[in-house]
Amino acid sequence: MTSAAPPPPAPPAPDSAPGDRGGTGDPWAAGGLTLGGTLMVVYGLFAVLQGITAIADDEVYTSFGEYVFAFDLTAWGWIHLIVGVLVVAAGLGLFTGATWARIVGAVVVGLALIANFMWLPYQPFWSIIMIVTGLFVLWSVFNYRSSRPA
Repeated sequence: MTSAAPPPPAPPAPDSAPGDRGGTGDPWAAGGLTLGGTLMVVYGLFAVLQGITAIADDEVYTSFGEYVFAFDLTAWGWIHLIVGVLVVAAGLGLFTGATWARIVGAVVVGLALIANFMWLPYQPFWSIIMIVTGLFVLWSVFNYRSSRPA
C-alpha cells in the first residue's frame, strides 16, 4: 500500500522577499505587537477605572511617603483617565499594524510609563507591573517590521 506524498509548499507571494514568512523580521515582535495591543487595551481600561476611582473618592489611595512630584489624587485621577483613554485608542490601532498606530502607541506608552513612575508612591506593585508591561510593549512596537512596501 502506498501513501500519497504531502503537497509541496505554496510559493511565496510575488512582492515578498525570499525567506519572508509574513510580515516581520522577528516572529516574537509580530506576536508581541498583537500582545502589546491587547495589553494596551487592558491597561487602558484599568487606568480608566483607576482614574474614575481616584476622582470619585480621594480616600481610596494612600501615599507611602512624601515625594517631590506629589499631586492631589483628583488630579491623578484625571491624568489616569485621560492616559487610559489614549492607551485604549492606540492599542486598538496597533491591531492594524499601521505605522501611525505604532508611533502613537510608542508616544502614549511613554506617557503611561512616566505616569506610572510618578504613581509609585500610591500603588508601588501595580506601577512596577505596568512599567515592565509598558517596556515590553515599546520593545514590540520598535522591533516590528512590516513586509508591506512603504
